[in-house]
Amino acid sequence: ARLFALVSSTTEAPAPRSSDPRTPAPVVHPGERQAIELDSGVRWEDLTPETEEGIDFLHAIYEVGGASTPDQTLMRHQGREYGYVMSGTLGVQIKFDTYRLSPGDAIAFDSSEPHRLFNDGDIPVHAVWFVVGRDADGRTELHQPRES
Repeated sequence: ARLFALVSSTTEAPAPRSSDPRTPAPVVHPGERQAIELDSGVRWEDLTPETEEGIDFLHAIYEVGGASTPDQTLMRHQGREYGYVMSGTLGVQIKFDTYRLSPGDAIAFDSSEPHRLFNDGDIPVHAVWFVVGRDADGRTELHQPRES
């Protein structure tokens, strides 16, 4: 995964920065967001101007076929996740149950439950995702047995 700032395609002028260098501006424009792009077709853009311990507030983009983990692999970590789908259809597997979220649907779940997020539709998924209480060192991937 690589971390990089996006190039903005907007013509709006950026918001003025705070005159105090220790205090970041409270607004984050699309071209200013830090992002992580996974090889699995997922991009997470940080919607906060600075990193806050134990909180992730993200614009999640799942390309067609994109997933948070490889097939047959679930992850778990500390915290609680909240998501809101804006476009596309997002599959969310939590343990043995799979949910399909369409635009306007929201979900909340305990992140310590094994889970996987994926797009098996035909258009990209855009969602707002909020994770609170994540322990960065506590992520675990679990492999499901393949069906015969």
